[in-house]
Parts: sequence; structure tokens; C-alpha cells
Amino acid sequence: MAKEKQKILIVDDSEMNRSILTDILDSEYDIIEAENGMQAVAALQQKQEEISLVLLDIVMPEMDGFEVLQVMNEQRWIENVPVIMISAETRSSRVDQAYELGVVDFITRPFDARVVHRRVVNTILLYDKQAKLKELVAEQIYEKEQNSGLMVDILSHIVEFRNGESGLHVLHVRTLTELLLHRLVQKTDQYHLKQKDISAIGTASALHDVGKIAIDERILNKPGRLTSDEFAIMKTHTTIGAEMLKNLPFHQEHPMVQLVYQICRWHHERYDGRGYPDGLVGEEIPIAAQVVALADVYDALTSERVYKKGFSHEKAIQMIVNGECGAFSPLMMECLLDVSDQIEKEFVNGGGQVQAQQRELQSISQAMSQHRELSASHRTLQLLEHERMKYNFFAAMSQEIQFEYTLLPPMVTLNTWGAEKLGVSEVIMDPHHDPKNRCFRAEDWSDFAKNLRCTTPEHPLITQEVKLMFQGEPRWFRVIARAIWSSDEPPQYTGVIGKVVDVQESKVKMESLQRMASHDSLTDLLNLSSARKRIEEQIQAAPDAEYALAVFDLDKFKQANDNFGHSFGNEVLIRVSEKLRQSVRSGDIVARYGGDEFLIFLEYSQDLYSVIDRIFHCLSGEDYKGFLISASMGVAQSSMVGTDFNALFHAADMALYAVKNDGRGMFRIYDESIEDLPGRAEA
Repeated sequence: MAKEKQKILIVDDSEMNRSILTDILDSEYDIIEAENGMQAVAALQQKQEEISLVLLDIVMPEMDGFEVLQVMNEQRWIENVPVIMISAETRSSRVDQAYELGVVDFITRPFDARVVHRRVVNTILLYDKQAKLKELVAEQIYEKEQNSGLMVDILSHIVEFRNGESGLHVLHVRTLTELLLHRLVQKTDQYHLKQKDISAIGTASALHDVGKIAIDERILNKPGRLTSDEFAIMKTHTTIGAEMLKNLPFHQEHPMVQLVYQICRWHHERYDGRGYPDGLVGEEIPIAAQVVALADVYDALTSERVYKKGFSHEKAIQMIVNGECGAFSPLMMECLLDVSDQIEKEFVNGGGQVQAQQRELQSISQAMSQHRELSASHRTLQLLEHERMKYNFFAAMSQEIQFEYTLLPPMVTLNTWGAEKLGVSEVIMDPHHDPKNRCFRAEDWSDFAKNLRCTTPEHPLITQEVKLMFQGEPRWFRVIARAIWSSDEPPQYTGVIGKVVDVQESKVKMESLQRMASHDSLTDLLNLSSARKRIEEQIQAAPDAEYALAVFDLDKFKQANDNFGHSFGNEVLIRVSEKLRQSVRSGDIVARYGGDEFLIFLEYSQDLYSVIDRIFHCLSGEDYKGFLISASMGVAQSSMVGTDFNALFHAADMALYAVKNDGRGMFRIYDESIEDLPGRAEA
């Protein structure tokens, strides 16, 4: 079947001129004729998508050539349909006016037929190539946007699969984050957010719960209320996620990394300072973390979990406004109420996600059209590099060695983080026979390769431990992989994708996570629940020994925060914890159980007063950068109140209250007279 000819619209009030141009071009093109501007506009309205070129005269009755160009600009036809103007006009002002209105070429009469033919052919070829390039770029944008969406889907699956949440949680948080941010910039310019910042925060929000990867599934999926110990472990997902980012070997200064760090660590902070892990107050909380916190709370309320049913949209909004989920900034609450109807339409009534993706693609296309100075190939490379960077960023978040292996050609491709970890290049050609490659030797992978070939398209997954050479030494790694099978009949094994986990390093990380769950993240002292457990174990092992429990806090510590800032306050707490370690024995138990509140548990055989006096004076009296460190301490003895932890803690707390009642800066050992002091409000 012959290829359909492209169409050219010839617009000229002279039939002779139209006939000459038709004779030059009709052997290669279909010709449409118009004898004035009105007919030309009508033809463009009907067949604009079919017309490949317009040959346009200037001087015509009813509507001249410049008026036709004006309409083509108003209707934006000029963007896709090239125009060559052919006229006897030679004044430079008229030629300049034509170019300003968008013509691609200007041919003066009388003309050479070969010149007209060549310019027409060249213009149509150029626009054909540009159209194909636009289509290619659009396809690549769409494909890369799909891949970005896929990466978010995969990430949400990885993070949420283990804790029984729906894979839509990450997408919901991202969508709601962007809705809130768009409303925020309409209400105030306080945060100086541009569209690229909103998109970046939306993307970064996908990683807000990445630290949950390290939380025990039994805690994540527990259907009932968490114990205090379990909740303490659950809360560490904020610091775990932040620590993962802090330990990235690259991109530390990249704005996206900094955004994700803020969101991971502080999306459970609250505006009144009652959040965790750092108790930030008000605008100390970065705006990215504030918005994601609100989005996270809303979706958590409206989603079904293993431990609850989902609330309705109206109930969730009411609970947030009533402060049942913690305090948020008044401005963010206004934004939430402003977009409440949009949220309901997006999440409750459905149908919002596809439109959002289309809007994002349209936004990218519009942004590209505003940068015509960039070549299309350059734009394509920029997009591809941007997507590659996002893929490597998400892969680095998991801190996993991810790889792909193909049989033909034999090649291993690693993610950037994995390649740097192993000390090899990202692409290894013919890996089993490369003498420089020590990580993917055939002898190490032979059993694994055999097992891969024993998989089927229906059951392609395999997990196996393999001993590999790592930094010059053999080490055990766990390989989790999926065999790739072709769609042929019968299916053919073509390669594998997977990840490699360092078994030894994984064990070290687990031990580190366990320590994070039992220790205070700022001072590295035990937290209250872990300290209590150790104290009870020690008492159970030696119930007849003499024990003392001391609790103390810092005098005028609020002034340190108010006068020097919270960072300085943290420095003071770290300094006190150092002095505390220096003043106690190796077998004593010390903990931080509140903001500036500490605990000491010790066994003694004689003269408790001198022991406490030594510890107390070691802690007090230092001028630390202009702030005088002073403590008030209460002490309880097992010989007086027994060995029950609650009784010891209550008695020590009463003794501390007595010190504060007398003016602070002292210590006191509990005795029965303290019970006669005026009552105190329980903390």
C-alpha cells in the first residue's frame, strides 16, 4: 500500500501563483488551495492536524497573511504547522513582522522553482524530525514518570509489606503532602517554596517510614496495644531512618537527601514540643516534616490497620482539629481545612491518582516548552540523568547491593551504592571470566546458578547463602533473587535480578538496632524501660543486698535552652552524662528517663551518704560555657522502702521534691518525715 502523501496548504489570491506552486509540488504532496485568509483559517480549523506546511501570501482580500498568522498564534496552530511566506514584499519591516509572527522562512517573488522545492522539502523534513523527537521525548518522559511511580510503589511495598499496611499509604501521603503545600504557598510566602520544592518534598515523603524496615514484625503487626518497651522500639524508626541517610557514602549535600533526613527524623514531632525523638517546638520543626506529619496522621486515621478499622474522612478531620493526634501549627490546620473537600474527592471518592500523574506530565511538558534554548537531545539526557539519580537514591536508601545479571550478553549491572560497597564498577562484562573481578567468580556462584535454572516462571524466587571475596577476604552473603524467564514457548532462562546482603554486617546492624531500642539516642545512656529491666534482674539475682536508687534533674535547665538554644541544651545533657559515667562504678546502672532527668541504681555495703555525696559533687559545680551545671537529687534505700522498683522510684522522687521544696542544689535521702510534706502533683 502506497504511503499517504503529506498535505500542503497554498494560500494566495492569485490563481496563477497557486497553479505554479502546485505544479512544483503536487508530484510529492497533496495540495489544498485557499484564495484568501478566511478560506485558509477554515481549512486549518478542519484539517490542521493533517496539514504539514502552509505557503502563505501577504496581500489578500478579506483577511491578509499577517491576520492569518495572528489567528494561527492565538489558536497555537503555529507550534505544529510550519509557515513559509511567499510575497513580492521586500521591505525589511514586513519581513521582520513575518518572522516575529512565527514564519520559518520568507521567499520573495519572483522565485526559482528549485529554491521553493528545496525549502519546502527541508522545512517539512525538519518538522517531521522535530515531531518524532517530541514524541520520543514525550514517550521517554512518560516511561520515566511511570518508572518513578513504580519506584515509589516498590518502596511502599518494601516498607509497608512487613507491617500489614496497604501499599497506597506512601502514595496517599505524597498526594496529601503536595495538596497541603500548594495551599500553604497560596496562603503565605513565609517558607519561600517553589513548584520544584513542592515536588521534591512530595517525592521525599515516600521515605518517611523507611526506618520501619528495621523494626521487628511482631511489633509492627501486633493487633493489640503496644507495651511501653514495644512503643520505645517502634519510635526508633525515626532515628533509624535518619541514621541510614546520615551514613550514605555519597550525596550528603544533595537537597533531596537533606529533605528526606528531615522528614525521616522529625515527622513525629509536634508543634507543642510533645513529639519525638527530639522534642522540637514550633518552627524548629522543618516545614517538610510538619506537612508530612499531618499527611501521615490523616492517612493513618482513615486507613485500616491490624489494630483498628479506618475512620471516616469527617471523623479523621475532627480528631485532628480537636488535637487528639497531637498539636500541629495553626497555619497547617487552616490548610487542612481548606483542602478538606479535595482530600475527600481524592481519597474517599477515588479517581485522583491518574489525573495527578497526567497533571505532572503536563507540567513537565509545559516547563520544557519554556526552555526552547535547550536542544531536545540535551533535555532527554537531563531527564534520563534525573531518573537515574532518583533510582540510585531510592536504592541507596535500602543500603542494599542490588544487581542484574543477563546471559546474553553476559553482564552484571550493580546499583551505585552496591558497586561502591563492593569496590567494583557498576557494569562488569563477562563477570565469570574477568580476572580482575573477585566478587562474581564462577566457582563461587556455580551452585547458585544451578539452582536458578531449576526455578520456573511460576516460582522464580530463590534465597541462598554464598561465600564471596570481599575486600580481599572471603565473607558470607545472602543472595535473594528472581530468575527472569522469557515469554517464549517453552520459556527460556535469560538472567536474574536480586540483592546481596552481607550476613556479618546484617548481624552487626541488628545488634546496633537493639542498642538503639534500649538506649537514649542523645546521651547513649539506658532509657527508663531498659534500666528498670536490668534493675529488677539484679535485685532478683541478689535479693538480700543493700540497694539505693537516686533520681536527679538539672537546676534551671530551661534557662540553658531559652538563653542559648536547644542545641546548647543538648550539649549540656551530653556533658552531664559523661560526668555521670565517670562518677559511677562499672556495675552501677545509669539512665536518662526524661528531658533533663536521670537515674542511678547502685549496690552498697556501707556509708551510702559518702557514696552519694561523691557522685553528687562530681555532677554539680562546673561552669560549662557560661551555664553553671547544678543538680537536685533524691535518694531511696531498699532497707527503708523495699526492693520493688516502683516503691524505690516513688521514694526517690519524693526525696527530690523535698530538695526542691528547700531550694534546690542539694541531695536528700528519703526518710519517713518526707511523707509529711505538702502533696505534689504527679508528673
